[in-house]
Amino acid sequence: MSAPLTRRALAEALGSAALVAVVVGSGIQATELTHDVGVQLLANSLATVFGLGVLIALFGSVSGAHFNPVVTLAAWLTGRRTPDGLTLRDVAAYIPAQTGGAIGGAVLADAMFAKPLVQWSSHDRFAGHLWLGELVATAGLVLLIFGLGRTGRAHFAPVAVASYIGAAYWFTSSTSFANPAVTVARAFTDTFAGIAPASVGPFIAAQVAGVVVGLVLVAAVFAQPTPTPVTSVPAPGEPELAAPASL
Repeated sequence: MSAPLTRRALAEALGSAALVAVVVGSGIQATELTHDVGVQLLANSLATVFGLGVLIALFGSVSGAHFNPVVTLAAWLTGRRTPDGLTLRDVAAYIPAQTGGAIGGAVLADAMFAKPLVQWSSHDRFAGHLWLGELVATAGLVLLIFGLGRTGRAHFAPVAVASYIGAAYWFTSSTSFANPAVTVARAFTDTFAGIAPASVGPFIAAQVAGVVVGLVLVAAVFAQPTPTPVTSVPAPGEPELAAPASL
């Protein structure tokens, strides 16, 4: 990624804002259209799949399309000894941009549906089985992103990551937040996708634990990446790999 840090941070902020707007907005729309909770979750998950895939494809060539502090931290941890890896300065710019953008996305979604712009969520998600779900969801996400990078298939990230998150909506008890910035932002909206502020801390702790598990699995399953051949460079106009380039 050769874009200036300010441009990359802006891409992370915009992508995170759009992602949360999709998650929260589709949740509000679903609850206004049907009282069936299963249909509400289906609508919410489908919108997230399509939205996330588009956003990764759009911003991947600028910032790597992390939109997620745990992905940024994992990219720094795995690439800090390489010349082109993320630096602490990058991390210090990415994470606030992701978090601020995500909160802005939640406020925007509420505004579009004439809801209070900021209303703390009353949706309690404080339970051990939900924290386990977050650990599993986050570990799987890290394994997928960095596994793709190590096997030279990071160009599949828009489809693969979006598909995984869509599936994790359904197979994890927590509906797969797997993202500290999104978790914080969803506390600002008392709607279908919200999470009570008291539930945020344990969710983030479980996500951080998931990063550790995911990186251990990556190290155990995949070999170190090999240099990419010149012939595999994307054609002009084709998005660069959406997974962190430091893998």
